[in-house]
Amino acid sequence: VQLQASGGGLVQAGGSLRLSCAASGRTFSGDNMGWFRQAPGKEREFVALITWSGATYYADSVKGRFAISRDNAKNTVTLQMNSLKPDDTAAYYCARRLPNYRGSYQNSDGYDYWGQGTQVTVSS
Repeated sequence: VQLQASGGGLVQAGGSLRLSCAASGRTFSGDNMGWFRQAPGKEREFVALITWSGATYYADSVKGRFAISRDNAKNTVTLQMNSLKPDDTAAYYCARRLPNYRGSYQNSDGYDYWGQGTQVTVSS
């Protein structure tokens, strides 16, 4: 089972990027999928979650600027990032939430399969 994140790059502040997470080895259509990010010297932090039914949740820092979506037919999850800021600079990871995890969806301990990360750099 693999999650492959892509779409990162260098963009100016105010710009947009679209990240994709492609799953292989099994279908994730019945899973809740999340995006996290980690900047150098900082802990990994929650960005967004989409449930198997399409409900979405966001960190306060990205609400209104980022949008998470999924295409179950293609087994992919997408993170559309608009109005990017230098503080958004980080490696971005997609992950599957453990089905029976009862803790907060913002806790990275509640996720098992992780992609390799894709770097997003926002210049001022």
